[in-house]
Amino acid sequence: MYLPLLAAVWGAALGWLVPRAAYRLSVEPDEPWRDVCPEGHALTRWLGGPVCRQRGARRWGAAAAAAAAALATTTGPRPELAVWLLLLPPAALLAAVDARVHRLPDVLTLPLAAGAAALLGAAALAPHHQGSWRDALLGGLALGGAYFVLFLVNPAGLGFGDVKLAVGLGVALGWYGWGILFTGAFAGFAAGGTYGLALILARRADRRAAIPFGPFMIAGAYLGLLLGGLAP
Repeated sequence: MYLPLLAAVWGAALGWLVPRAAYRLSVEPDEPWRDVCPEGHALTRWLGGPVCRQRGARRWGAAAAAAAAALATTTGPRPELAVWLLLLPPAALLAAVDARVHRLPDVLTLPLAAGAAALLGAAALAPHHQGSWRDALLGGLALGGAYFVLFLVNPAGLGFGDVKLAVGLGVALGWYGWGILFTGAFAGFAAGGTYGLALILARRADRRAAIPFGPFMIAGAYLGLLLGGLAP
């Protein structure tokens, strides 16, 4: 009963800690991380709420709280819940940065993949877990490999950052098996394709326009984790 509430508190705290890092990381690939706010004040910390003219801490907190509470509700008191909650901050940061500047920084994608593998390895040693560490590792290889092939086929339509993100998401989805891995991956493609089609129909983009695909990949993986947690 109290687990979703505690998870929501964790999510709400992220809403006040993550926006500053998202602002600092939202730069073009050839630019250094931001070290001043829009008003010119020096930024020395990475964690914290919005800076200067930025807004949105309440939206960040509400969204993160709802996401964390939903994960706790579907996963229940199993050890993998701790993993999902720990992976929520980097996933949220990646979605925010990619949405702003179409970039998935290595400083987030690589630790996400390594952290997911290590944390799920620890969860597999705990009692009452519901998943397979071997399938998690194979899922990371499979989804990362599939995205790598897509990158080779169409590098203009898919960035290498998406490939590295796919490894971490594949590890998380693979924990629950191949069905959840496919479902989460397909959901991400479907959401991204629907968004792109909507932009074309609204004449706000053409078929060659690049869209940030990371947020849709993460949303699809999140849906997969919810479904995986509901499995008996």
